[in-house]
Amino acid sequence: MTQTTDFLAPARLGRLALPHHLVMAPLTRNRAEADGTPTDLMVTHYAQRASAGLIIAEGSTPNAVGQTYPDITAIHTDRHVAGWRRVTDTVRAAGGRMFLQLQHGGRVGHPATTGLTPVAPSPLALPETIFTPDGHRPAAVPREMTADDIRTTVADFAAAARRAVEAGFEGVEVHSANGMLLHQFLADNTNRRTDAYGGSAGRRVRFAGEVTEAVADAIGAERVGIRISPGSTVNGVLEEDTEGLYAALLDRLKGLDLAYLHLVRSAPEAGWYRRIRADWPGVLIGNPELTDLTTGAVAGAAREMLAAGADLVALGRPFLANPDLVERLRRGAPLNPVRDRYFMYVGGAAGYNDYPALDRQPAVPSSDSTVAREGLRVA
Repeated sequence: MTQTTDFLAPARLGRLALPHHLVMAPLTRNRAEADGTPTDLMVTHYAQRASAGLIIAEGSTPNAVGQTYPDITAIHTDRHVAGWRRVTDTVRAAGGRMFLQLQHGGRVGHPATTGLTPVAPSPLALPETIFTPDGHRPAAVPREMTADDIRTTVADFAAAARRAVEAGFEGVEVHSANGMLLHQFLADNTNRRTDAYGGSAGRRVRFAGEVTEAVADAIGAERVGIRISPGSTVNGVLEEDTEGLYAALLDRLKGLDLAYLHLVRSAPEAGWYRRIRADWPGVLIGNPELTDLTTGAVAGAAREMLAAGADLVALGRPFLANPDLVERLRRGAPLNPVRDRYFMYVGGAAGYNDYPALDRQPAVPSSDSTVAREGLRVA
């Protein structure tokens, strides 16, 4: 557990020596090829942000049916591995380190995007429209996963982890947050199963546990983190007993000696945060919820997270808009504003690779502060 609030001081993550405590959080940006292969835009994007202590690359699907939106990255073919290798080689040459998030969307998917019926713990559709290559469409009712589906999906996660290491990543993050498939098994309203994967908290955490255990067996627990979002209602999930649910999940996971536990939108004042910090024996990555993206607010939130017991601090939008975020915080320099209009579904370099560094002309505050989304999502 960290003993400092100096987020610019050197840190460690298992065998990795990190130059500081700031982590780039995974951000879905829809800049991959249609088949999920990383593009030249992505090579540039991540290389620009190689000064992060650790980059956790955007959620990548372990199989075809797990794809959420168009142009999302994947890691289940040789072509995906080769594409990601270009990214990791370039980032490593620039002095950076990367983990890859493994993300299965479950019911957050659509046949218009994948050609496949989504799968989920129970046949309950996402209660909102979903973006597809044809624009927003009503969500599809997913197919309830069979025992064979569950076994196959667990194996797909393990295979994806091995591919990620082959692609040059230092490790992987299992995505069990924000209403994606693993979170759908955890949440009461998306898991109505009556078998060994539904009902009590101990049963609902089983799938997330099996996936994480299989990934750890495949590449070593020291290369594996897991991301959770206690209490989140993103993508229509609802937990009736957040405290009991995550106590059961941590009981299953904490003996694995994982690389880290990553808490989405961590609130140090929340009771569940303090309980998780007290109960988790390893590295904890805190992810503060930021409404003010100024230099002082971001620096203050990082110090607060470390003071509350986090070992590392994950930042999303600050790294998105500031490829040289670390240097800006070091100097106390102003931050670029986020141009939300270009966040997702638009493609191209605008709002992705064209944010200026300090040695270029400062960014002009954007008039796109209200999200001109074709539906902004949280991954």
